[in-house]
Amino acid sequence: MTASSETAPVIQKTPVPHQARDADPSGTAELFVALWLRSDSRSEQSGDERRLRAMAPGVDLPEPREGAQLSVDRVVAVRSAQLSDGAWSVTVAVQSGEQVRYFAVPLVASGDSGSGAGAFVVAAAPARMAGPQAMRAPGSVYRVPVPEGSELAETVSEFLTAYLTGVGEKDRYLAPGVRLAPLDAPRYERVEVEQVSADDAAVKGPVPKNGTVARVQVRVRAVDAAAAWPLVYSLRMSARDGRWEIASVGTGPKPVGHARARGAGVGLLAASGAGRPLRAAGGVR
Repeated sequence: MTASSETAPVIQKTPVPHQARDADPSGTAELFVALWLRSDSRSEQSGDERRLRAMAPGVDLPEPREGAQLSVDRVVAVRSAQLSDGAWSVTVAVQSGEQVRYFAVPLVASGDSGSGAGAFVVAAAPARMAGPQAMRAPGSVYRVPVPEGSELAETVSEFLTAYLTGVGEKDRYLAPGVRLAPLDAPRYERVEVEQVSADDAAVKGPVPKNGTVARVQVRVRAVDAAAAWPLVYSLRMSARDGRWEIASVGTGPKPVGHARARGAGVGLLAASGAGRPLRAAGGVR
């Protein structure tokens, strides 16, 4: 009796239906479409057809024309929407050579508790859909050009050069307590910083008081043996002891760990301690 009373609460902590609802059916939809496009309703004895039937019992299969061969280079889920409790619709993009097609796949969470959490069943054959329409990109929050040769421009230029090429000490530009793993090889041969923009005009003047935070976007051209690659980084910068330091590195309109534009401390990212002085950099090119 004692053993039973002790183990019962453990079983109740992770009910299978809750895990199944939290799962994402995108992977199931990708695999189904890849198999479905290559399948043949006249031959259902191959391993692929059996796997397809296990995922989608009762779903009609294509009838390829004589001599036709369909190549599928890549299948990627681009949208996943939960329609109701247990029902989903996943839109999948299929690339075949230069052609891209889109299919919507209806799925339902499996009610078979023995199949484990996260199991899905394809409810019907996919529907061919139109591709996503071109949309206007949202306006950038980085509207303030950072002057070439300024303390901020010099700091981000030297930091990204050291980070992307592996030459120099990137850690000397990080705020105390911030850690950034190095890039895996191969690294870039050289880095050209083309533009530095900020979200606040305060970066144009002298380095502000300790704890002031600014967000900047840096456009660089990183060159390796294969090509020159345009890259964009969003950096959260913090002011300390008359210089700028990198508090976080990210991508997109806001860097990872952003709190607010100015006057915010970096207590969650940094610890107290003195940093090393910065060298002069080559500036923004």
